[in-house]
Amino acid sequence: MTIHLDHTIVPSHHAVASARQLAELLGVPWSETGVGPFAPVFINDGLTLDFIQTDEDFPVYHFCFRVEQAQFYAILARMRAAGVAFRSTVRGPEDGQINTDYGGNMVYWNVPDGHQWEMLTVSYAHQPSP
Repeated sequence: MTIHLDHTIVPSHHAVASARQLAELLGVPWSETGVGPFAPVFINDGLTLDFIQTDEDFPVYHFCFRVEQAQFYAILARMRAAGVAFRSTVRGPEDGQINTDYGGNMVYWNVPDGHQWEMLTVSYAHQPSP
């Protein structure tokens, strides 16, 4: 059997609002109530991000979404319409630019809750051999 990541838990100080915002930006479904205490965002048929409400401090997690070119621009348009600041480098300034260093498009943003979100069209983790 192939191994697939089914879900992961995303700690949040505003779980419902954070789940809603991410789902709206990505254009995917979500629910205020899931199994147990979660506000799930249904990324695709096989992956759910379960936002959980907490008052505790938590580390910043990094999540990267690989999307098709048309999806990239649709999501970017929703980000701009929502006033979500983004950047072209992982830790750089919010420059509103698109990174094209790896043969595709890539941006980063840090809302909701400070987590680091990345969207790209070409995976730099699986680059072809030279």
